Amino acid sequence: MKTPVSFYSEGCRLVGDVYRPQGLEPQDRRAGIVLCHGYTGVKDLYLPENARVLNEAGYVVLTFDYKGWGDSEGPRSRLAPYSRVADAQAALTFLGTLPEVDSERLGIYGTSYGGATVVWVGAVDARVKCVVSVVGIGSGARWMRSVRRPDEWHDLVERARRDRVKRVLEGASELVGREEILLPDRQSATLAAAARRGNPAAVSTIPLEYVDQTLEFSPEWIVDRIAPRPILFITTDDDRLVPPDESIQLYARAGEPKKLVMLKGYGHYEVYLEPAFGEVMQAALAWYRQYLPARGA
Repeated sequence: MKTPVSFYSEGCRLVGDVYRPQGLEPQDRRAGIVLCHGYTGVKDLYLPENARVLNEAGYVVLTFDYKGWGDSEGPRSRLAPYSRVADAQAALTFLGTLPEVDSERLGIYGTSYGGATVVWVGAVDARVKCVVSVVGIGSGARWMRSVRRPDEWHDLVERARRDRVKRVLEGASELVGREEILLPDRQSATLAAAARRGNPAAVSTIPLEYVDQTLEFSPEWIVDRIAPRPILFITTDDDRLVPPDESIQLYARAGEPKKLVMLKGYGHYEVYLEPAFGEVMQAALAWYRQYLPARGA
């Protein structure tokens, strides 16, 4: 059962959906999980399927749109990573207020750049008892450079420098085509376009300030602070948009308990489709069931 909700983060009203499992009794208090989408995703793109699977396993789930995305308030289409961390923390707080949720048993799940967001949130917020990061990013600078030829990287850094000056002198960042900055591979471009085609909240332009903000955000700096709480990394060996080395580096720096699941033969956006989606959720559910059971003792 899905219920629209709203809550506030840094003074901005965010919109979300709470998904409750069937058969929830008034006296039940279940573990709650916050789902975090990626850079230009929205709560209604991909995440409802994750919520459905988690509901079937007995969890209460919250999806939401970051500031400036979907129907949430805030500067439109900004991609500020630290602001998104604050939004995810507000989502955890809101989820913990629900009478059917045990506020002492909260988990978090993030995909793509949301996989980076949840690592940072888990590191700075002890309320998070279990983390799952799927095809996430460990170092913004390494990631952006790794998917570009040297001259493309040089051009991007120079564009970011000029925009940095523009923002200071004029008060606004240049809007550019999403594909100019995210630079998807052929497979990702096709699958992402198909998924976004029917979603009115999907955007085609983003602020160039995204480059600076990404270069200054590397969850691998603090991933070790999550331990002794558990973290699971899921990636795939054929991801050409966010190379698997990002999850590998995060895993190497994380403390125990930790696990790295390497799927075989799938691209970045294929993790949202069967059969890869089933493999992702099978691994995620096993992790949650081990470290964050839906029902308390």
